[in-house]
Amino acid sequence: MKTLTNYDQNDSVRRLVREGYAKIAEENSAGCCATGVSCCGSTPQEADKLARELGYTVEELQTLPEGANMGLSCGNPAALAALKPGETVLDLGAGGGFDIFIAGRKVGATGRAIGVDMTPEMLAKARNNIAHYRKETGLDNTEFRLGEIEHLPVADHSVEVIISNCVINLSPDKAQVWREMARVLKPGGRVAVSDMALLKPLPPEVLKLVEARIGCVAGAVLISETGRMAKEAGLTNVVLKPKAGYVEALTDWEDPLYKKLMELIPAGTKPADYIASVEVTARKP
Repeated sequence: MKTLTNYDQNDSVRRLVREGYAKIAEENSAGCCATGVSCCGSTPQEADKLARELGYTVEELQTLPEGANMGLSCGNPAALAALKPGETVLDLGAGGGFDIFIAGRKVGATGRAIGVDMTPEMLAKARNNIAHYRKETGLDNTEFRLGEIEHLPVADHSVEVIISNCVINLSPDKAQVWREMARVLKPGGRVAVSDMALLKPLPPEVLKLVEARIGCVAGAVLISETGRMAKEAGLTNVVLKPKAGYVEALTDWEDPLYKKLMELIPAGTKPADYIASVEVTARKP
């Protein structure tokens, strides 16, 4: 019997994720966990509600191109990064451009906002949204590149800030993602990531769910592992802040994925006992 290599296993995970997010991009109002459910938990109808819960302002949401907000967020990294005019910011897993179009306004005409995504359908959606962004802002400071976050199509020491929103958990090689972040950051550059992380290991039954992998749950690692990988990549001032409210909100809203999780975890427990949104900040020396 042929044994799967790490490369084969990683490629299988990437293919699964790519197919799931291609479906979201193409359908725009349907996700891959169940009918009308986005891959990180929220329904499209609740996308703005979820974004406001995460700290995005009404003004930010109203100025976005149509369809850019697909409810795929688990935090607000653009705000966490405290972006400044003139900075170059890189978004890992940019999707339809949601955070890039917000970040672009913050870095202004002298700055640059670059999004990377491995799903061609998402990339096409983001690029199609640029025209609306330019018309609304008068800015020509955004771009989107096709690539994997484990192998960023970005030069060494070329960006001041890296953001990412509910994406790193999807990678089959998270340590490599952190090494790539350290590579492309300028000395003194910073990371501001929102992601899903485990408070304790999930039951094996959850890990087998395809929708849990695409839904930013089954691929998550322990919070301590996230901190370790960031430090081993050479980053310093690593701070991790769990935000349990995100998972609690999705559970209260009876999101289909989280309803299924309730059926698979031990009685008397809840999803928020196992998993949380986490804010990660770090710097390159």
